[in-house]
Amino acid sequence: MSHDVSRRTFLAASAATGAAFATAQGGTASDTLVVAVIGMGGRGTAHAKTFSKLKNVSVAYVCDPDDTRAGQAADIVAKDSPSKPKPIADLRKVLDDKSVDAVVIATPNHWHAPASILACAAGKHVYVEKPCSHNGKEGELMVAAARKAKRQVQMGNQRRSWPKIIEAIQRVQAGDIGAVTFAQCWYTNGRLATGKGVAASPPAGLDYELWQGPAPRKPFKSNYLHYTWHWFWHWGNGELGNNGIHTIDVCRWGLGVDLPSFVSSAGGRYCFDDDQETPDTHLVSYTFPGGKMLTWEGFSCQRLPREKPIDVLFLGSKGSLAIAGGGYTIYDPKGKQLEKVNGAAGDLDHVGNFLAAIRNGTSLNSEIAEGHRSTLMCHLGNIAHRTGRSLHVDPSTGHVLNDPDAMKLWSREYAPGWEPKV
Repeated sequence: MSHDVSRRTFLAASAATGAAFATAQGGTASDTLVVAVIGMGGRGTAHAKTFSKLKNVSVAYVCDPDDTRAGQAADIVAKDSPSKPKPIADLRKVLDDKSVDAVVIATPNHWHAPASILACAAGKHVYVEKPCSHNGKEGELMVAAARKAKRQVQMGNQRRSWPKIIEAIQRVQAGDIGAVTFAQCWYTNGRLATGKGVAASPPAGLDYELWQGPAPRKPFKSNYLHYTWHWFWHWGNGELGNNGIHTIDVCRWGLGVDLPSFVSSAGGRYCFDDDQETPDTHLVSYTFPGGKMLTWEGFSCQRLPREKPIDVLFLGSKGSLAIAGGGYTIYDPKGKQLEKVNGAAGDLDHVGNFLAAIRNGTSLNSEIAEGHRSTLMCHLGNIAHRTGRSLHVDPSTGHVLNDPDAMKLWSREYAPGWEPKV
């Protein structure tokens, strides 16, 4: 297919996206959508600010078991909003409020699925940050909960709504770089050591019992909060689930694949001698039915020496397409740059798509079934790492075949009374 044809396809998609966002912004005061944001770290506070600035959207609650964080977020939102949201600790009280139409979940990972399932049961639409679940079973339950309650549930892999990334994927699938059977993606950072934790009291104002929520109880240690919970399997999914999901999702999208049949992993905690349980150096390979493959390389503590690192690379029979940030570049088979396209990034397009879906049934760009598949890719990579062996996978379900020990990591134990149910 020619570039002109794929460009026309993109323009039609862009017009639809723009119309969806206009619809999300439209209506009268009586059409105001009432939103609650749950989890007031940096991501949650950013979401609260974004939603509060939109026409006909009211952020009624900012929820966090840390009183300081909830109060600070309420003050920040109030600066740009006609009314101050109510800071509250317990998300269950938010869900009891029938005036709330939708919740945004930006909690630690172990809360993502249980909170989403409770929200659907309470009749709320859900925007849940990535990864949508802490384990594979939770993702299955989230899809079932959304279907049962007939709610709109969007995962926060925002690249699915960035206009130029949509265009890039359309060009890959239209054959602009030929037949594509391989994609590669990366994530790098310069994270510091977590150190050796010691028994300590939780931070003042934090209800640690409520923070743990669905997770079995662990005594508090000095290196658990606030961000470092990502590096403990009890609550987090390592860098693969934290940031790898963004680019793995784009690879899977561009290749037009669902779930793999074979997964292998290599890596470990190499850079520091500390309490971190998840790898800081991690290479994962996925093979799909039909002869397609993708790889992810994560380096949490070592940045690559590039001015603007490539996030995703598609290799085709007639060239390659590299995605960096919100734009992309096309190269010929010898690596000569043919075209460079810049594009905007951010949250507005993805949030607009979510609101339009609530208002008029517009299709979600990352509906929960799609989000679950990409999240499951991360879970499978982590299971391969934790078991120390490659996995043979049923590509129709994502379940690991002939490996009961690996399937023990498909789910988890829960604190009494917190088991997610649909």
